[in-house]
Amino acid sequence: MAFETILTDINNGLGTITINRPGARNALNPTVVRELRAALEGFADKDELRAVVFTGAGEVAFVAGSDITALAGYAAGDGLSAKMQRFFDYLEDYELPTIAAMNGFALGGGIELAMACDIRIAAESARFGLPETNLGIIPGAGGTQRLSRLVGKGRAVELILTGRIFDSEEALRMGLVTEVVPPPELMDAARRTAGQIMAKGPLAVRLAKLVIKNGAETDQRTGLLLERLAQSLLYTSSDKSEGLNAFLEKRPAAFTGF
Repeated sequence: MAFETILTDINNGLGTITINRPGARNALNPTVVRELRAALEGFADKDELRAVVFTGAGEVAFVAGSDITALAGYAAGDGLSAKMQRFFDYLEDYELPTIAAMNGFALGGGIELAMACDIRIAAESARFGLPETNLGIIPGAGGTQRLSRLVGKGRAVELILTGRIFDSEEALRMGLVTEVVPPPELMDAARRTAGQIMAKGPLAVRLAKLVIKNGAETDQRTGLLLERLAQSLLYTSSDKSEGLNAFLEKRPAAFTGF
């Protein structure tokens, strides 16, 4: 499928999606969001895929927020329809592991996109922020909720109310990103992390995502029940048998995802 605002690639089981609007610092608009969803839906039909990486074109920005031109025309109905927020919900629930390779400014909707991914890796030059209060609005695509869950309520309140920009080292300290690397090494780091995940049992990875996410939204007893049910299913899978046999035979496992 040909896209207007994004580039897609599949190589050795890894899908890569690049937001490709460098002239607009890869800002999100309705077309970008629509094409991102279409790309993910297309990836879901490809059995060979095991993970997806998101990045931005150029060296300046991962995604420098939402397109202000589009934002200027929004009214109450647009807030209630919450198309970008709903897309990020879809991304967070996506069955494949997702990694944000953050190569520059990740502001507003850009950091919200990254927070909907499972793992975030940043270049040393990356800069982050949720500056929506400067415009008289709030982070409305999941920012008020995902940020507090990732870095804690107190830090989230400070970052959102001040709208300040912070660097990759601070993002690492607060737990927003898991790794910071020199800019030329960013995509290699993302591919390396994806490769580590892709070598594991696909069904186990999928269920681990499901249990962690849903367990975090409920009490511990319910989370432990989800864990038991997922483990019971995995105990009956061919992937479990293959993983054990490969370990005992000292060979790489050939998982099938069943």
